[in-house]
Amino acid sequence: MTSTRIDTEPQGHQHGHSHSHGPAAPVSKHLRKVIAAVLIPFATAVVVGLVVLWPGGAPSHERTGVGFDRQTQQGKVVNIDKVDCKDVNAAQTPVGGESTPSSGSGPGLCAKATVEVRTGHDKGRIFAEIVQPDAPRQLREGQDVVVAYAPDAPRELQYSVMDVNRKFPMTLLAGIFALAVIAVGRMRGVMALVALAVSFAVLTLFILPAILQGSNPLLVAVVGASAIMLIALYMCHGLTARTSVAVIGTLISLLLIGLLGSQFISWASLTGNTDDSTGLIHGLYPHIDMSGLLLAGVIIGSLGVLDDVTVTQTSAVWELHQANPTMGARGLYRAGIRIGRDHIASVVNTLVLAYAGAALPLLLLFSIAQSSVGTVANSELVAEEIVRTLVGSIGLVASVPVTTVLAALVVSADRTGVGAEAGASAPVRTGKGRRRRTKP
Repeated sequence: MTSTRIDTEPQGHQHGHSHSHGPAAPVSKHLRKVIAAVLIPFATAVVVGLVVLWPGGAPSHERTGVGFDRQTQQGKVVNIDKVDCKDVNAAQTPVGGESTPSSGSGPGLCAKATVEVRTGHDKGRIFAEIVQPDAPRQLREGQDVVVAYAPDAPRELQYSVMDVNRKFPMTLLAGIFALAVIAVGRMRGVMALVALAVSFAVLTLFILPAILQGSNPLLVAVVGASAIMLIALYMCHGLTARTSVAVIGTLISLLLIGLLGSQFISWASLTGNTDDSTGLIHGLYPHIDMSGLLLAGVIIGSLGVLDDVTVTQTSAVWELHQANPTMGARGLYRAGIRIGRDHIASVVNTLVLAYAGAALPLLLLFSIAQSSVGTVANSELVAEEIVRTLVGSIGLVASVPVTTVLAALVVSADRTGVGAEAGASAPVRTGKGRRRRTKP
C-alpha cells in the first residue's frame, strides 16, 4: 500500500509540473469567456467613442489679455533698487496681479526691479517693475520670472511681471517622485509612471479639446475616463481576470457616480460657473455646458480613488482564495467586506479632507464673515464641493461591496483549482531527488 501510494503521488506532481512553466489561467475558460463578453464590447465602445469625439486640437480664439489668456515671455530680474514709495507713480502693478491705483504717499520703501526679457521678438528689452512693500510676493535679483506682454498697450506698459518661473523646482520634484516610485515599485512602478503619462495625454489631447470643441462634457468625460481606466489598470496590473474584475467594478461605480452627480447637480441648480476661471471659459466658449463640465470633473476626479479601491478589494479576495481554496463565495465575500470596511473609512476621510484642503481659503473667508454653517453650505461655491465630495464618496462606498461580490463569485467558480496566482506561487514538487521509503 505504501509503495503504491508513493508511486502515484510523484506522477501527479510531475503532471502538475508539466503545466506550470507559465502562469496558469486565473479562472476557468468558461469564466474568461464571460468576462471577455462584458469587457470586449465595452472596450470597443470606448475606442469608437474616442474616434467619433476626437477633437483634432483645441479651437483658436482671440486672446483676452485676462488671467492665463495673456501672452507671456520669460524674463529675469537683473537688478533691485529701493525707492521711496512717495516718489513712485500713482499707478502701481503688484507682482502677479492687475494694475491697482495707489495714493503714492504710503510710508516705506518700494522695490524697483529691473527686468530683462529673455524670449520673444523683444529679447533683451529692459523694463522696470515697482513692487510695493506690502505686496504678497517680493522679487529678488537673479530671479527668473514670467512676464506678461500686452501688444496693444503703450510701449512703456507693454511688459509686466506676471509670476515667478518655477520650472526648475517643479521638474526636480517630479524627478524625485519618479525615482521614488521606481525604487519602491521597480518594474510595476515604471509601468505606473507610463500609465500616468498616458492618462495625462488622454486628458490634454482628448478630454479638454473635445469639451472646447462643443462635445457633451459628460459623454467626453465618460469616454475619456473609461479609456484612462482600461489603459492604466491593464498596464499596471496585467491582462488578467483579477484586473478585469477590478475594471468591471470601477465601471459600475463610475456609472453610479454619473447618475447621482447628474441628478443632484440638477436638483441643487448648480451652474458650474462660480469663479473667474469658469467665467472666462463661459465668456470665450458660451456653448459649453458648465454644469456638464462640473459633472465631468466629478467623474474624472473620482476615477483615481476608485481604481485604488477596486484593485485592492479584488486582490484581497484573490489572496483569501489562495490562502484557503476551499472557501466559498459567501465566505470570501464576508472576509473581503471586512477588509473593505476599513478601506472605506480611510478613503472617504481622505477624499473629504482633500476637498476641504483645496477649499481652505474659501472656508476662511466664510469664517471671517462669521457666516453660519447653513449659509456657507447653501452658497454655490461650497455646495459644489459638497456635492462633488458626497457623490464621489457614495461611489467609493458602493464600489467596495460591488467589487468584492464580483471577485468572490469569479474566483469561487474557478474550475482550475487555486487560480493563476496560487498556481504560480505555490511550490511544485518535481519528484527529483525523492527517496522512496519502505517499511523494514
